[in-house]
Amino acid sequence: MLFVVNNIVQPILVAKALVKAFPAQQGSVPVLNGIDFRFSRGESISIRGESGSGKSTLLNVLSGLEVADSGSLEWQGQGVSSQSLSSLARLRQQFIGFVFQSYYLAPELNSLENVLLGARIAGSLNENVRARAIELLERVGMGHRLQHNATKLSGGERQRVAVARALINDPPLILADEPTGNLDEATAAAVMDLLLEMVEEDKKSLILVTHNPEFAARTQQQLILRRGVLGVA
Repeated sequence: MLFVVNNIVQPILVAKALVKAFPAQQGSVPVLNGIDFRFSRGESISIRGESGSGKSTLLNVLSGLEVADSGSLEWQGQGVSSQSLSSLARLRQQFIGFVFQSYYLAPELNSLENVLLGARIAGSLNENVRARAIELLERVGMGHRLQHNATKLSGGERQRVAVARALINDPPLILADEPTGNLDEATAAAVMDLLLEMVEEDKKSLILVTHNPEFAARTQQQLILRRGVLGVA
C-alpha cells in the first residue's frame, strides 16, 4: 500500500517496495516487507509499532545509514542507491536532521559547540553559521546555556540542544527516533511542542517514531509498522 501525504509533483522523499532482512542462524529475519510512501515539505508523519517491529531500521534505511535489500529510495528526486558513500554522506548532511532518544551530544562540548558540530562536519562552519546556531539555541530556550557543558544539562535541555543541532544545516527533513523516550511526561510534552512548532515554522518535513499515541496523533498522518508492513493507525 502506498501512503501519500499531500501528493504533489515533486515530493521530497519517495520510498518504493523497501525490503530489509537480517541474517539469522537459520535463514534470515524479515524486518521490512515492502515499504511504500511519499511525502512533501511541510508535512509530518508518525510511525508507531511494538519494540522490535523495525521502526528504527526503517528510519536507518530512509536516511541511507542502512541499505535496503531491494526497493528504491529517492531524496528530492535523486536516487539514493546510485550515490557513492561520500556523495551520500554530503547529501545526508544537507537533507536530513536527526533527533535521537539518547541525544548523542558530545559530553566534552558545550551547547553551542554541540550545535555547531554538524556544520563543522559538513565543512560549512563560519561566522554566519555560528550566528544561526546561537539563534537556534535561543529559539529552543537555551540561549542562557550556550557555554554549559553537555554533562551539566538536564535531559530536557539536552534534547533542546539536539533539536537545534538537527536544524543547523537547514535540512528539509527531520527524522526523530523516540525523541521523548528518556524524558518525564511534562518535559516530553514541552519537547514535542518545540519540535512540531519548529517544523511548522520552518516548513520542514517530519518523520516521527514514537510509542506515544498522543504525540503520534499530533502529526498529519499516523501509521503503524506491523510485521514489516506499514498500515494506517
